Amino acid sequence: MRELPELRDRTLVFRNRREAGEVLARMLEAHLPVKARILAIPAGGVPVAVPIAEALHLPLDVAVVSKVTPSWNSEVGYGAVAFDGRVRLDEKAMAHLRVDAREAREGVERTLAKVRRRVQSLMEGSPAPLAPGETVVLVDDGLASGFTMTIAVEAVRGAGAGRVIVAVPTGSERAVNRVASSADEVYCANVRAGWSFAVADAYESWTDVDDRAVLEILEKLRLSRARSPDR
Repeated sequence: MRELPELRDRTLVFRNRREAGEVLARMLEAHLPVKARILAIPAGGVPVAVPIAEALHLPLDVAVVSKVTPSWNSEVGYGAVAFDGRVRLDEKAMAHLRVDAREAREGVERTLAKVRRRVQSLMEGSPAPLAPGETVVLVDDGLASGFTMTIAVEAVRGAGAGRVIVAVPTGSERAVNRVASSADEVYCANVRAGWSFAVADAYESWTDVDDRAVLEILEKLRLSRARSPDR
């Protein structure tokens, strides 16, 4: 795991998601092959990934993975659904949240529908094909539990990725260690220990990112790519 020791256990270390991506780009620039691919997890991972792709001249696509949340709280999760339809539930989180089997089934169905919508709108109906053994950099705006990112790693390996690198601006130490057990490498600029953790605490400016904003970003990138086919 690679971090920036000067940012350890600090809050409000990035102005916004774009600056966070610029920091990650500097951490990654000497460690990636020229044909690596950036895969952002929507929604919040996309504005972090854009400056990475720009600075390192790498293609950017999305990997739709979404946490499964209880009906009474959309901020906490007890599982995740990936773009390839795989579903994983966290039994410890379910017990802590007192999620029963019926609520879990309903939560999974809601999340599957959300993932299908996002695959259709953000991934143009299907994931971008990966070359066998391709190096992939998975980007999100932070790791709270690490469960969703772990499923993302699993899914992109299933899609043919070889080396899988995770790059996030901030993460709880427990989550970073969890993801490091499944990814080949983890880059996390701002690692924070302790029991209380919120991704938003790393940012001076924090706003929700909706699918419309993500689609606008992706459409601009696709247009730019079409104009520069050799890049």
